[in-house]
Amino acid sequence: MPRLILAALLALAACSPSDPGADLTPEALGRDWRLVAWSDPGPLPPRATMDLRDPARAVGQAPCNRWFGAVEGPLPAFRIPMAGATRMACPDLEAETRFLAALSQVERAALDSPAQAEGPRLILTGQQGLRLEFLPQTP
Repeated sequence: MPRLILAALLALAACSPSDPGADLTPEALGRDWRLVAWSDPGPLPPRATMDLRDPARAVGQAPCNRWFGAVEGPLPAFRIPMAGATRMACPDLEAETRFLAALSQVERAALDSPAQAEGPRLILTGQQGLRLEFLPQTP
């Protein structure tokens, strides 16, 4: 009997989608995103955004400056190895430095589509527990 239950569970698993990230496409990512959570122990940087309308390039607003960088890797791989930024000083420069450093350590992207009015959640992850979570930017 336990073997029959195990066989039934395996059959059900085979019927479910094999790739939960199948909806992760450049078109699905192609919008403005705002940072809503991250694994850094410091406070969440204010005004941190990312525009992914161009699949090969990411741009956005860091706490102080506009930032930009090339996106590398076929999805779900996702890397921005070297982000550049304009050079205006402001009180949030330390948070900006941490945010840009975190972006350079990202290795993977995923979309989590909970049934929320907020929309899908873009989750960027890297080694040592790095996690940045973005929601669609509202106008």
